[in-house]
Amino acid sequence: MKKLKRSILFSTLIFALVSCGEKDEISNAPTDIPTNPATPTFYNYSISTDKAIYNPGDEVIFTTNTSLPATAKVRYKYLNTVVEEVAINASTWKWKTPATDYRGYIAEVYSTSDGTETIYSTIGVDVSSNWKKFPRYGFLSKFPVLNDDAVNSVLGNLNRYHMNGLQFYDWQNKHHMPLPIVNFAPASSWKDIINRDIYLSTIQKYIAGAHSRNMKAMFYNLVYGAWDNAETDGVQKEWYVYTDNTHTNRDFHPLSSPFLSNIYLLDPSNSGWQQYIAAQNRIVYQYLDFDGYHMDQLGDRGTRYAYNGTSLNLAQTFKPFINAIKADEPQKDIVMNTVGRYGQQGIAEAASAFLYTEVWSPFDTYNDLSNLIKQNNTLSNNAKNTVLAAYMNYDLANNTGYFNTPSVLMTNAVIFAFGGAHIELGEHMLGKEYFPNSNLSMKDDLRTALVNYYDFLVAYQNLLRDGGTFNTVSLTSSDCKLSIATWPAAAGKVAVFGKKVDNKQVIHLINFTNSKTQNWRDNKGVQVSPTLVKNATLVLTSDAVVKKIWVASPDIIGGASRTVNFAQTGNAVSFILPELKYWSMVVVEY
Repeated sequence: MKKLKRSILFSTLIFALVSCGEKDEISNAPTDIPTNPATPTFYNYSISTDKAIYNPGDEVIFTTNTSLPATAKVRYKYLNTVVEEVAINASTWKWKTPATDYRGYIAEVYSTSDGTETIYSTIGVDVSSNWKKFPRYGFLSKFPVLNDDAVNSVLGNLNRYHMNGLQFYDWQNKHHMPLPIVNFAPASSWKDIINRDIYLSTIQKYIAGAHSRNMKAMFYNLVYGAWDNAETDGVQKEWYVYTDNTHTNRDFHPLSSPFLSNIYLLDPSNSGWQQYIAAQNRIVYQYLDFDGYHMDQLGDRGTRYAYNGTSLNLAQTFKPFINAIKADEPQKDIVMNTVGRYGQQGIAEAASAFLYTEVWSPFDTYNDLSNLIKQNNTLSNNAKNTVLAAYMNYDLANNTGYFNTPSVLMTNAVIFAFGGAHIELGEHMLGKEYFPNSNLSMKDDLRTALVNYYDFLVAYQNLLRDGGTFNTVSLTSSDCKLSIATWPAAAGKVAVFGKKVDNKQVIHLINFTNSKTQNWRDNKGVQVSPTLVKNATLVLTSDAVVKKIWVASPDIIGGASRTVNFAQTGNAVSFILPELKYWSMVVVEY
C-alpha cells in the first residue's frame, strides 16, 4: 500500500513538472531574452487634479503636497506613448488636454539620475465630453446639516478616485412626492423614509460642489413607489400593482419602525403614473440642478396584476417607463438598477445612459462577474458600459470593523479587467444595499491601493472599456513561476484572458494562486493577498510579427506603463513579466 502511494505521488510530481514547463509547446521558444530595465523606485506621493473628467482642450490643474527634486519632470502618456513631457518647478502646474475626445491618459511625475528612474507620483486623466462613455459612479447617502468644509472633504476624496457621477441615495421625502413644497418653495428640511432629517442646503451644496468638479448629480428614486395614503396626493388606485386579479390587495414592500411607511408599488407601464411622476420630477429639476434620475426597483415580485385584472410582467414595464421619462426631460440622463439582472434586456434597449447591475446570488463567483459584464455588452450591442453594485464583505458589514483589503482588490481587478466599474465609494465604502450603512471602514492600505486602481481604470480606459473583442490567448510559463490557466478563474491558478483592440492584443493575468475563496463577495473576509511574483518568463504563441510589448499594473509603480524586451522565433514570443501581484496587463502591439 505504501509503495502504491509513493508510486502515485511520484507520477503526480512528474506530471506537475511537465505540465508546468509545458516542454512540447515551448520547445522552440527563444531563451535569449534581453533583460528588462530595473523597476523604478516608486514613492507614491500624493497628487490630485481639480476635476474628475475634462473636455478636450480643457486645462488640468495638478497639485502635489510633497516637495519634488529640481530634476523632476512630468510626462503625459496615452497608453504607452508619451504625448508631452515638461519640467516641474512648483507644487502646482497645468496641462492643456489634447483635442481628441474619449481618451484616458496617465501623468507620471519622475526624475532620472545616472540612468536610473524614480517615479514620485502617477494619476489618471479622463478626457471625455460625456460621462456616460466611461462611467465611474459614486454615491452620497447622508444629508444632515454640513458646512462647506465637510462637503468639500467628501467630494474632494471622490474626485481623487475620478468619480464622474454621483447617485444621491435616499435624499427624498415621499417616493411619490420626492421634493416637498411649502408656500410655493422647497421645504428647508424633511424626513426620508427611515425618519432621518434631510436638509435642502446640504443637497444644494453637494450638487454645486459636484458640478464644480465636472461630476454629474443623479437623484435616486424607485420607479414605482408610493407611501401610505398616497391617494390624498393624487395617486390613483388604478395605477397600483396588485397581488390578485380582483384589485383587492395592493402589492407593497413592508417596513416597520423607524420607517415612516410601507412602500406600495405602482405599474411603471401605466401612462397615468408615468405622467404623475414625470410632473414630480419636473418640480425636482425646477429647484435642484440634478443631471438625471437614478431609477431603482425591487426585483422579481412573482405573479402580479394590473388594476384591470390582467397579468403584469414587471420586467417588461421598465423599458416604456424609462422612455416615457426620458421623453419628458430629454436633456436629463437616466440610469436604472437591475436587481439580479431582472428586466436587464428591456433596460438595455431603453434610453438608459449605461447599464447598472446589482449583483446577488446566484451570481456569486468571479466568473459570474465577468459573465454579467459580457452579457450586458451583448444586450446593448457593445454601446453601453457597465457599473456593478456589488457589496463586499456583506456579513462583516452587520457589525463595525474593516473591509478585507484583498477581497476588495481582487473583485475590482476582475470587474475592471473585464471593462466594468464598481459603485463602492461615497462618504464611506459600501458593504450593504442600504447605502447609509457605514459599519465597515477602509484600512489605509486599501485607501492607497484603490487610488491606484481608479487611476489605472482611467489611464487605460481605451483598452479596458472602449470596444474590442475578448479572446483566448496561448500563454505559458517557461520557468514555472506562474501556474497559468485560461479564464475562468480557479483557485491555485493565474487566470489569463485576452482582448483584441485594434492592432493590440491585451492579455490580463489575475493571480488566484493562493486565494482562499472564489466567492467575490467574501462574506466573512477570508481572502488573502497574493504573493508577489517577479521576473516570470512567459511564452506567447503568436502567428503575427510582434512590434512591441509593454506592461502595466495598478499594483506596481502606480500603474505606470513600461516597455519590456522580448524575443520571437516563429510563432513563439518570449518575454519576462516584471511583476504580478493581483493583476497585471500585458499589451502586445503588432
